[in-house]
Amino acid sequence: MDSALQHYLDDLVAAARDVLGADLVGAYAAGSVGLGAYQAGRSDVDVALVSAGPLTDAVKRTLVARLRHEALPCPARGLELVAYRRDVAASGTPDPGFEVELNTGSGMPFRCTLDPADRPVGDGRFWYGLDRSILHQSGLPLLGPPAGDTFADLAPADLRRLLVDALSWWLALPTPPDDRPAPGTEDAVLGACRSLVRHRDGVWLAKVAAGRRLIDAGDLAEVIGRAIAARHGGPPPTGAQARAFQQRVRDEIAAA
Repeated sequence: MDSALQHYLDDLVAAARDVLGADLVGAYAAGSVGLGAYQAGRSDVDVALVSAGPLTDAVKRTLVARLRHEALPCPARGLELVAYRRDVAASGTPDPGFEVELNTGSGMPFRCTLDPADRPVGDGRFWYGLDRSILHQSGLPLLGPPAGDTFADLAPADLRRLLVDALSWWLALPTPPDDRPAPGTEDAVLGACRSLVRHRDGVWLAKVAAGRRLIDAGDLAEVIGRAIAARHGGPPPTGAQARAFQQRVRDEIAAA
């Protein structure tokens, strides 16, 4: 792991312990860090904290104050942190179920949500169940027992529904409908690749690894290959290519 990232994660866990004390029973790196695909300068840092019980609003606000970028500078584009109660993490629920959510960093808008009910529906409520599924498989323990013992996976029907919800959300975003390369379409295509691999093969892979697996299986090598190449400066897929690919993936998962 990158030394700056390791020091940051160590400091983050120490700050969380200062705030939560014995109520902090686990801390896990998720996302690209957990999946072994962290890319300095591009990736976010995703962290899940687990508390023994519910947190008061005062504790939530203190945690946010200690962990936000202005207090603890994040070496990546930003930190996406979510805290869960231990019973929620172990439940396999598809609902958001978080205690507090914090997005903070030099390259992302600040977000602090203290209750799932305050999360705008238009921003998507599928993220959390899918993230906990990834944590169940590949969470990197920073504190506490193995992630697979802390986070339960989703039931198959819930997984399919959240994957379809996620793809529908991406498809609803405005993208150029013509044949011009469209910045950001590479993430949409590769995110769809990861969803399709999880659906077909039952495993979460990093986005690029998922794309390469699908290329090896003979799936739309042109659009996936362009999405992978865009990660290294090449032209991204067009809006039309990205939407057609996402739609195909959504249709396959929804029809299962």
